[in-house]
Amino acid sequence: MKERKRWRGLKRAYRDGICETMRTVLALTLIAAPLYAEEITPDRLASFADRDVIFLGELHDNPHHHANQAEGVKALHPAAVVYEMLTSQKAALVTSDLLQDAEKMVETLEWATSGWPDFAMYYPVFQAGGRAAVYGAQVPRDVARAAVMGDGVAARFGDDAALFGLTAPLPEAQQAAREALQKAAHCDALPETMLPGMVMVQRLRDATLARAVTQALEETGGPVVVITGNGHARTDWGAPALLPDTLDVVSVAQLEIAPDPGQPHDFWIITDPAEREDPCKAFQ
Repeated sequence: MKERKRWRGLKRAYRDGICETMRTVLALTLIAAPLYAEEITPDRLASFADRDVIFLGELHDNPHHHANQAEGVKALHPAAVVYEMLTSQKAALVTSDLLQDAEKMVETLEWATSGWPDFAMYYPVFQAGGRAAVYGAQVPRDVARAAVMGDGVAARFGDDAALFGLTAPLPEAQQAAREALQKAAHCDALPETMLPGMVMVQRLRDATLARAVTQALEETGGPVVVITGNGHARTDWGAPALLPDTLDVVSVAQLEIAPDPGQPHDFWIITDPAEREDPCKAFQ
């Protein structure tokens, strides 16, 4: 395991300008996909054990993706696991004793009212972490709402907003691309006026994930596994792009069909699709 002292100056490194990746993503329209991007199988995940940070993406409702994450976490033996699905307050409640009782975890984490899919899919991932420290990076709904309707994402994020790119506007082309993705993700049903706010929230979530990863590295020395949706694991503008380029970071997406050229992850895994109803019915 890496020495903790390696990470003591991580926040200073941000301020001294080491994090070129963060600044670049704010200056460029789109960053090209990594040259070594390729499809892999789940058994390759163990080969990333020497990396500092490993993003394991998902489609939230696909049980195959969570099964692969559990397999990956078990093989990687991380010092910490960061969950998009937990706030930092909820993550602090996860103990070794709690991990032994799925029903108690559901109750303690208030999972039934969280909006996330069936906990039965996530429980093996938690168990696979063993003694790994648990960190949360969820942005509560009220915070996201206040950021959009009130004082902005930088104010809601706090003092380190500039370090994670939240004080600068996106390039116009990237803003437009991200708004188009939000529109498509919501079945073209959202009014145009809502799209900038949706992008703001996504940026807030990316930054919150990156900050949690930074904290986990500082406190445990790593390696750190990140359990999150594929969108936040993007290497061009997601959480990986907000981490210092001095870190060895790998991002693995999990998909149901072969990706288009320019897939914005380092690697991807193709699985069977989840059984789901047409998500656009909710907007009809």
